[in-house]
Amino acid sequence: MSCFEFWFDDDEIEEVQDAATVRVERRKLRDMSNPLELPNDSFISYFRVSKELFGYLLDTVGDKLGGSVKSSSVSPMLRLSAALRFFAEGSYQKGVGNDLFAGMAQPTLSKALSAVIDVFEANICPLAIQFPTSEAEKDEIKRGFYEKTGFPGVIGCVDGTHVRIFKPVSDIQHLYYNRKGFHSLNVMLVCDHQQMIRYVDSNSPGANHDSFIWNNNQLDATLNQRYQNGETNTWLLGDAGYPLKPYLITPFRTSTNLPGSSRETKFNEIHSKTRMIVERTIGVMKNVFRCILTGRQLHYKPEKAARIINVCCALHNLRKRFNVPDENIQVEQTNDDQNPPYDGELDASATEIRQEIMFSIT
Repeated sequence: MSCFEFWFDDDEIEEVQDAATVRVERRKLRDMSNPLELPNDSFISYFRVSKELFGYLLDTVGDKLGGSVKSSSVSPMLRLSAALRFFAEGSYQKGVGNDLFAGMAQPTLSKALSAVIDVFEANICPLAIQFPTSEAEKDEIKRGFYEKTGFPGVIGCVDGTHVRIFKPVSDIQHLYYNRKGFHSLNVMLVCDHQQMIRYVDSNSPGANHDSFIWNNNQLDATLNQRYQNGETNTWLLGDAGYPLKPYLITPFRTSTNLPGSSRETKFNEIHSKTRMIVERTIGVMKNVFRCILTGRQLHYKPEKAARIINVCCALHNLRKRFNVPDENIQVEQTNDDQNPPYDGELDASATEIRQEIMFSIT
């Protein structure tokens, strides 16, 4: 026997043959797969985007996906469709890889998914998620909120939501273990009157309180600077977990029997009614892109999980812009997002502003 000859038993030969057959079948499946042949309703149900939006994404980033996966047989269209299928259905790559419109081994799907995330973060997210800056845009949002609930000056509502992640390495895992008893990222979102996500910070560990995330966030610094520069009639609305600031209006603390408390109660009711849109936005997004649904878990390091969340936020906005219907989305309500109330000192200027708003709407 030469040094290049080896003996295999029958089971080993059969195993090698089976693996080769699987690779061939996957390649045949990919060659035959064209997701655009699906009926429109089935396409949206399957990928959570319309064919028009899928075409936009492919035109925008398709050429940037060409060299990201070694196998030249995996086209940009199939890489994109496999990634969308992953975002839509959950956290396990193997199941998506065996899907009808993927036909990829798990390592191949992993590379394809990473490529799509990289390209989306660089080219899609900055365009799809933008905080309002122009006066015309802010006025339009203010008018939209006011017409719905009568609350003036609102350019967005802020809230936090937990996204489950796989337990991180031991030296940092305590940072991500939240008060509900699981590891997560505490994601801060701002949405407008049309459920468009205007800001997202997905990098904060789940153990952090909403107020801590806000106070250490660039958005707080930006809005504070605008306020100092004279923008005194514009604010976000946040729940009781956030600090009251001149540009971030929170509800009155309960349990008051002082004169005027009925006004405070009415204010809180209108405030809650206005702010409900951010809870609805989060619920819709999580139930469309179920990889971030509370009952699922992202099996990645926190950094990559945060990037997946950013992509889902961008896709949510693009669904809105392309008028992708979500009437049939069954929103699962969760109770894992409510933090204990903020118990810090109240800002005197913010307290006065909130009082003025209260008397103007009650």
